[in-house]
Amino acid sequence: MGTAYIVDAVRTAGGRRGGRLAGVHPVDLAAQTLDALVQRTGMDPARIDDVVMGCVTQGGEQAMQVGRMAVLASKVLPQSVPAVTIDRQCGSSQQAIQFAAQAVMSGTQDAVIAAGVESMTRVPMGTNLTLHMKEGMGHYKSPGLEEKYPGIMWSQFAGAQMIADKWDMTKEAIDRFALHSHEKAAAATKAGAFAREIVPITVETPEGPVEHTTDEGIRYDATLESIASVKLLQEGGKLTAASSSQICDGASAALIVSETALKELGLTPRARIHTLTVTAGDPVIMLEEPLFATDKALARAGLTMGDIDLYEVNEAFAPVPMAWLAHTGADPDKLNVNGGAIALGHPLGASGTKLMATLLNALHARGGKYGLQTMCEGGGVANVTIIEAV
Repeated sequence: MGTAYIVDAVRTAGGRRGGRLAGVHPVDLAAQTLDALVQRTGMDPARIDDVVMGCVTQGGEQAMQVGRMAVLASKVLPQSVPAVTIDRQCGSSQQAIQFAAQAVMSGTQDAVIAAGVESMTRVPMGTNLTLHMKEGMGHYKSPGLEEKYPGIMWSQFAGAQMIADKWDMTKEAIDRFALHSHEKAAAATKAGAFAREIVPITVETPEGPVEHTTDEGIRYDATLESIASVKLLQEGGKLTAASSSQICDGASAALIVSETALKELGLTPRARIHTLTVTAGDPVIMLEEPLFATDKALARAGLTMGDIDLYEVNEAFAPVPMAWLAHTGADPDKLNVNGGAIALGHPLGASGTKLMATLLNALHARGGKYGLQTMCEGGGVANVTIIEAV
């Protein structure tokens, strides 16, 4: 089987809900990100075999196969480049990476862009369900599902609280984890750690057009007291908006190629895909699956947690990476070293390739070899991708 290489990965800076990216149509946001990736890598755009784009809320401005729309809106890619849009919930663009890698490793394609986009301002989360419900067009929970899971309405918020309870987490520990996310993201931003991975997006402001290059969600003045003061998501619970991922607008992309493409096109890889894993488990607690997916991924890779230099575990809610640390025995100092979604935002379908851009650059900056990325996903699914820096 062939080897899949990552030539580079890029992302937009996160936009807060109603923030700087709110005026950019998601198709154009994705298109500009694709263009930047192709231009930065020097890839011949006509040689790209496919674009696999993750997007969760596929309705409204993100309807009509948003991946293909982004290719057509591109100023660099010819219309001969195909695209497909996929939904594996929060792991959509991480799955895009894995699908792209599988295509390359199989030898059926040589150059594939994995990407993701989500404008949570313009296409609010869940509206592809709620707007249909309001029009009397039904609900996803079928009679068959109701028979198997009677009375259960799946909720990520409930799942996160279940994890906090199961692992006996205190609210103070959860709040402290959230604070550290902001502290790490602030330090990384001030040090220029994100400079290479961020694609500047020109946005209109009252003062005129400016380039959006800094993640808007970071609270540079956050304290444990300010985080602890935020209202609980549910009475008697331990979670607040401050210990949850931020609603975010953004796009991201990574170029995955074969060894043949590297040689023929003169490309320089930054990492190779070492291991691809996806597993599924309990759909009710839902967000705990990265723990068990990591076990399987390491076993398949023939590696131990001690072999991994850095880990990106999506901060959908603080209890998820906290439970992951407790389960795996991983080193907290290697986790989300530049902050996570609590500070930087979680643009749903774009988060997978977004985290890969950050992991790739952090791994190179620290001279590390192996990086592991995992993401909790709706329905009790989780992806794990292990990369090796080259």
